[in-house]
Parts: sequence; structure tokens; C-alpha cells
Amino acid sequence: MPNTIQLEILNSLTFVEPFETLVEEVNASEPVIAAELKDLIDQRMVQVMDGENGNYRKSFYYDSDNMRAFHYQATSKGLDHL
Repeated sequence: MPNTIQLEILNSLTFVEPFETLVEEVNASEPVIAAELKDLIDQRMVQVMDGENGNYRKSFYYDSDNMRAFHYQATSKGLDHL
């Protein structure tokens, strides 16, 4: 079961969003958001998306040291917890 911060993250990721959106919408510090997002990705509740200008595709890798380089979207598994 996701914790409160993870639920805030999932709620913000109904659509493909950049990391900056999470920083603006989630009530936690950036390092905490990054750590919780990584955990959600590991649990397959969030999908990493690559691309720009609305042309996004699933990415099976991401740079955990540069979370701002990618976009993210909640998966159906993640949305089931909302």
C-alpha cells in the first residue's frame, strides 16, 4: 500500500507529467519526492516516459541521478490505489 507522499505522486500523474510538476504539487522536498518516485517505479505503479511535445513513449530505463530528464505517468496498477 502506497504511503501518503506516494499517493500524492500518483494523484499528480494521471497524465504524463514532468518531474517539475511533482515538485510543485507534492507536499515534500525534492529529494523525498525523487526517492518515493523511484520506489513507485520499482513497484510498477509509475511508468517512465521519454519524449517531448506530447510524443511520449514508454522508457525501460531512466537516469536516477537526473529525474528531471524524464516524464512520468501512473500505471493502471498505481491508479488502482487512488
